[in-house]
Amino acid sequence: MQTAHTVEHAHAHDTHEEHHHHEETFLTKYIFSQDHKMIGKQFLITGIFWGIVGGLLSVLFRLQLGWPNETFPFLETFLGKWAEGGKISNEFYYALVTMHGTILVFFVLTGGLSGTFANLLIPYQIGARDMASPFINMLSYWFFLAAGVVMLFSFFVQTGPASGGWTAYPPLNGLRDTSVNLGSGIGFDLWILGMSLFIVSALLGGLNYVATVLNMRTKGMTMMKLPLTVWALMFTAVIGILSFPALLAGAVLLEFDRLLDTSFYLNNIIINGQLLGYKGGSPILFQHLFWFLGHPEVYIIILPAMGLVSEVLSVHSRKPIFGYKAMVLSIIAILVLSFIVWAHHMFVTGLNPNLGAIFTLFTLLIAIPSAIKVFNWIGTIWRGKVRLSSAALFAIGFVSMFITGGLTGIALGNSAIDIQLHDTMFVVAHFHIVMGVAAFFGMFAGVYHWFPRMYGKYMNETLGQIHFYITLVGAYAIFFPMHFMTGLPRRYYTYANFETFNNFDSLAAFISVAAIIVFLGQLVFVVNFFYSIFKGRELKGEKKADGYEYANPWGSTTMEWTAPIDRLHGNWPNEIPAVHRWPYDFNVNGKEFIQQTEPLKPGETEHS
Repeated sequence: MQTAHTVEHAHAHDTHEEHHHHEETFLTKYIFSQDHKMIGKQFLITGIFWGIVGGLLSVLFRLQLGWPNETFPFLETFLGKWAEGGKISNEFYYALVTMHGTILVFFVLTGGLSGTFANLLIPYQIGARDMASPFINMLSYWFFLAAGVVMLFSFFVQTGPASGGWTAYPPLNGLRDTSVNLGSGIGFDLWILGMSLFIVSALLGGLNYVATVLNMRTKGMTMMKLPLTVWALMFTAVIGILSFPALLAGAVLLEFDRLLDTSFYLNNIIINGQLLGYKGGSPILFQHLFWFLGHPEVYIIILPAMGLVSEVLSVHSRKPIFGYKAMVLSIIAILVLSFIVWAHHMFVTGLNPNLGAIFTLFTLLIAIPSAIKVFNWIGTIWRGKVRLSSAALFAIGFVSMFITGGLTGIALGNSAIDIQLHDTMFVVAHFHIVMGVAAFFGMFAGVYHWFPRMYGKYMNETLGQIHFYITLVGAYAIFFPMHFMTGLPRRYYTYANFETFNNFDSLAAFISVAAIIVFLGQLVFVVNFFYSIFKGRELKGEKKADGYEYANPWGSTTMEWTAPIDRLHGNWPNEIPAVHRWPYDFNVNGKEFIQQTEPLKPGETEHS
């Protein structure tokens, strides 16, 4: 490892000179870029596009759930045969729910979140010129983009996109029989192809991130001097490398069942009174393969947000992170435990109760490292000089959402209780708050905080605060009431035939109104983001002897702010600075903050 450092530093200056003086074309700079900063922006802007699409799909199916007996003529104008007479068809309703989950879980909160911040922050914060393999890094984005194109194309095939749920369970999705389910036709084949391309992207990116952190740290940057963002992003990559292949294998075998008449997941299938020739398969096998990725996926989504929030809270509270070592150990504990809790999604599948008790134990245990992190975030901001910037507000909002959603997870992790709550709106409320909304809050905190590093400009603070309050109040308005709809099954197109559920009609309409408002609130962020790229307030700094301008807008201690405002391909114009300190020296030795690259003074000791 030390040898890798030596080699990297021996060639650091030459490598930068080669990048800096090489003339780049529009294609090599903006399209087929191998610069980690540009690739991070590509992931972010692609993720924003998919966030708009995924949010819009939820607005469409909330129209059905909020006002099931109403018609909306404009829907037929835009959706054609899928909304004849202004009412969404039941087939397309399930397609909307399926694609909403797929897009937001994978294309926004996995690819968009990790792809953006792992690319932007890992080289900057460890003191590297770029990723270990810039070419593979470029490929990871292009596989991600190709996966998105395939998913988008599935909306335009005749039988419509996949509509068997984002979890893709067989046997519903195991047959290409559109007489049973229109979304089980070519739309689902495209879903599997899109997910396969996405997994290739995630694996290429993850291997690159881990290799970069382990081998390309600057002089003095030991593992225990890494910012928590880098720890979180590295272990997120490790989880992805170990778990994504299970879903890839599961999806490929499912496609074999669909196209080649194998029986990995199918057995004794009867359609229209006719027994089909599938023997020996088990749909439960697919659930094991899916959830072996599916539960670690929760932490693939939430760990990067945790890392971003740790950094933002420390910087904007002007305090060292509380319990750095405990935070690192809790990330490692989450990594290990995330792989032995997957069957808590399967308590109602006929799982052996004794085995269910084991998974209940580990599920409750994983709450401990999560609780440590919450305690340490609160300890970080306690009595701090908190600047309530947009970034800080979203970071605090993340902690709020994570606590709220995590508490309901304790109930769902208990097999006896989960059997009663499974597939009800209570589950929808839990995972949207703890994973979906919380992760979005972490992502927004990161975008507002590191936007000056990405674009050399500031986002508009007034619009940022409007965006925060709409999102916070609106998210609770959507998902908190769902906790009281415990008897209401999820995924139903309409509850009109169930007199028992009529009591929830007004609450469903309220939730739908809140969902529409929150979606419109996200458009405030989109306008702010793109306006600020071109017209935002310029980041001003101090010009140094090398001719470059440097700025540290938030008074941060980490290395990304030691690079010039100019986004050089190679990051630093001269030698990469060495690291002497841990990443959170705030209010030490009479100084508000001390950057990691500032040497220790005589008699001064490192933080331990």
